[in-house]
Amino acid sequence: MKKFSLLLITSLVFCGTAVHSQQTQQKLKKIVVNHFFSCPLDELFDTLAMDYKVRIVFEREPLHEMDVVEHFFEEPLKEVIAKVCNENNLHYWIESSGTIYILQNTDDLARLQKLNKLSLQAANAVKAKEIEAPKAKPKHFLVSINGRVIDQQTGESLPSATVKIRGTDLNVMTNSDGYFTMFRVPSDTSVVEVSYTGYQTDYFRLSSEKLNSPLICGLYSSLNSLNEVTITGKKSGVMNTDSRQVGVLQLSPANLDKLPTMGDKDVLRAFQLMPGVSGTNESSSGAYVRGGTPDQNLVILDGFTIYQVDHLYGFFSAFNASAIKDVQLYKGGFTAKYGGRLSSVTELNGKEGNKNETNIGTDLSLLSASGYLETPLSDKSTLLLAVRRSYQGPFYNKIFNQFNQTTTTQGGGPGGGGRGGFGGGGFANQITPSSYFYDFDAKYTYSISPKDKVSWSLYTGTDKTDNSRQLGLPSFLSSGSSGINITDYTKYGNLGSSIKWFRQWNKKLYSNNYITYSSYFNDRNRSTSGFSQIDTNGISHTLSTGTLETNNLKDVGYKSEWEWTASNKYKLLFGGFASYKKIDYEYTQNDTSKLINQHNDAILAGFYTELAIDPNNKFHIQPGLRASYFGPTAKPYFEPRLSASYSLTDKFTIKGATGQFYQFENQVIREDILGGNRNFWVLSNNSNIPVGMSRHFILGTSYETDAFLFSIEGYYKTLSGLTQYTVRQTQPAGGGFRMEANQNQTQSVTEDFYQGTGRAKGIEFLVQKKLGRYTGWISYTLAQAQNKFSAFGTDYYDADQDVRHEFKSINMYHYERWNFAATFLFSTGHPYTAPLSSYTIKTVDGNSITYLNISDKNAERLPAYHRLDMSVSYDLLKIDGHKIGSIGLSLFNVYNHTNTWYREYQMQNNQVITTDVNYLGFTPNITLSLRWK
Repeated sequence: MKKFSLLLITSLVFCGTAVHSQQTQQKLKKIVVNHFFSCPLDELFDTLAMDYKVRIVFEREPLHEMDVVEHFFEEPLKEVIAKVCNENNLHYWIESSGTIYILQNTDDLARLQKLNKLSLQAANAVKAKEIEAPKAKPKHFLVSINGRVIDQQTGESLPSATVKIRGTDLNVMTNSDGYFTMFRVPSDTSVVEVSYTGYQTDYFRLSSEKLNSPLICGLYSSLNSLNEVTITGKKSGVMNTDSRQVGVLQLSPANLDKLPTMGDKDVLRAFQLMPGVSGTNESSSGAYVRGGTPDQNLVILDGFTIYQVDHLYGFFSAFNASAIKDVQLYKGGFTAKYGGRLSSVTELNGKEGNKNETNIGTDLSLLSASGYLETPLSDKSTLLLAVRRSYQGPFYNKIFNQFNQTTTTQGGGPGGGGRGGFGGGGFANQITPSSYFYDFDAKYTYSISPKDKVSWSLYTGTDKTDNSRQLGLPSFLSSGSSGINITDYTKYGNLGSSIKWFRQWNKKLYSNNYITYSSYFNDRNRSTSGFSQIDTNGISHTLSTGTLETNNLKDVGYKSEWEWTASNKYKLLFGGFASYKKIDYEYTQNDTSKLINQHNDAILAGFYTELAIDPNNKFHIQPGLRASYFGPTAKPYFEPRLSASYSLTDKFTIKGATGQFYQFENQVIREDILGGNRNFWVLSNNSNIPVGMSRHFILGTSYETDAFLFSIEGYYKTLSGLTQYTVRQTQPAGGGFRMEANQNQTQSVTEDFYQGTGRAKGIEFLVQKKLGRYTGWISYTLAQAQNKFSAFGTDYYDADQDVRHEFKSINMYHYERWNFAATFLFSTGHPYTAPLSSYTIKTVDGNSITYLNISDKNAERLPAYHRLDMSVSYDLLKIDGHKIGSIGLSLFNVYNHTNTWYREYQMQNNQVITTDVNYLGFTPNITLSLRWK
């Protein structure tokens, strides 16, 4: 067994006193080394420790075998340590306490920390103090303090950091701008502890002088490759939950490279690995939360709304992780601060930019490349720029040529009962889409004064997709033609911007005021041509049909958010908002018939207020009210909210929430049995498009230890004012629907909006291991989402997004610089509506019209979905242990299971041709991340 010698400095040299992290770093910069060394490396560190009164901890035996011959002249201590470590393939790590650890492997840190602690306790002559003693007796009692928690290296604010007073139950969390206020602190000599996920916990003693100005608490990051750490008040994993909040998930973008990914690190796709968020929608980065649809999820970036969150068929989300500081997802029962959506809220805060030095980074994969720059422009201003673009190289083509195949099968003939699907003499047809996307982020921040800060944020992103293809048909169906040519071209994107003014009015009152702009566009051209049909007179006709869709949305708004902390027990949040919205939608068939031609606008305005009450450290209750006025209906809408949690013990918590929610713009479904469903945004009105409304009822419990979290949450939601557009015309006796399949007969197709209701219920189970080399979680969700539209009958039917059973297993293992991960997902298939058979009717003029018999609404189910993803990454570290990048390999759908995306249908000579469009099969990807300073 190896012998360890931990360097102990006598009380005459260094009393083991922990100092504030800022003082520690300043001290190390001021120490200048003048010395010639010709000795083993352990003796060098002994000399540095004794001469310059610092504590250095290392394993003596291996360092004694390393020799150093070096003359240092007027060199900073930190640079001396970095140089000798670099020459001997070592790392070093500086704690906020001032202790310096010399590491052969970064994973040695936890072991050396424990040995250091034991060694200090064993040294009877030296009693290590955790913090310096008060310099004088306290002068003030029951004082109030306020301040801000920041990243010491970059100056970025740290939201949701924990600030507590040692030896008491007093603790608060910083707001979204990193500020906090605390009342009734026992005295001006109390010890303040500050902690945040991924950072070293810091602590310092108050003094009467520090009460006169806001406290700036700068934290230093933890060793990146270390998993087994103790975090007070916060977790340190990829995905975290808050035991006191209902249905809230917190995400750290910095840790996303530990998860398997199809493309880049993805701040939205990671949420799909948690219970209650569907993880089987490869074609969407949007959140299908607890039976809701992506349009029912409010997505906010720096105050403005993002309406489209997908890139490249959903394999990428709209957000570049290098530009995002933190993300929170509220799965339901969210507070009165948020409104305008029925299901959930995703709030993203962009990085402000490094205030101390210029940082440059890049991320490369086989599908995309991105880069970012953050730099101080002056002592008061910072700038962040980030850009990302996909490219269609050989790897992209290989993916879609080899794996993204469709299966085309023959369906029922005239008067028959044949079904489309997997059965019956099929043949393959490949889809090779041509596409790319790009996005760009910019953020400028200017500190007017210590109490005022202004920032301007910009996001823009565009996708272009050409999914055109030829549908090959056998000769007995195509009458000698080569097949069907399908043109399918789509272009869509977002533009959003905001100007934010933050103001700290006094110790108790903060405000954020935003001017926001958001826009969204989606243009699609889908047409079919090139096949022949023989009429009753034996004449061959070449048919050409198609649809053009354009959807444009603009949203200009102002909102004001205020936070008043009355005491440690009461906090009031209130604000107001106003916006102007304009939505245009045109749907044209065959270049002549405009089935939809909408041009609507609206004014939406209102206010909210909520009170956060903490009568003690066990009970939290938050009632609220949101009120809105919507111009097109000329009606007010009131949304009461309530959430609460109670800690039965320090580990066991029960919590619940309820509320009413309204939505004034909707992405309605235009059902198309043949070509697949399409969504488009519309504004509610006072006639055929109602204002959506939902009610949430949530109850849950959690049991949490230092290493494990066990959580159960159940929910029930009711929805009304759902809207769907369909081309169906009649409902014949005997069940089923019919639809005209001869695409030249367009005069009978009209605009029809149907109104309906919905309900969703479910229960979610989660077991999470938070600490250790092995971390991860398993979850199971039992759920049901149903809709009811009178156009489809009087009963509820399974909604498109219904997933009855979903199981997820996320496994991560850390070893030194290596990170291994494996995720397995299983769910039952999505429901869909299918044509059952076709029949032909001769008209009076002798022509024939073919109709389809359609199944009951969503009566069919796609096959069960399952896949296994795996990844391995290797961290690239600097000598001081900080991460400067990583290289990784991801394997998507390892065992190459065929998962069906959706089914399309075509009519040819009275035959129903079924096409299964599949998700990706086995797909490898390599990623490289690098950071420069």
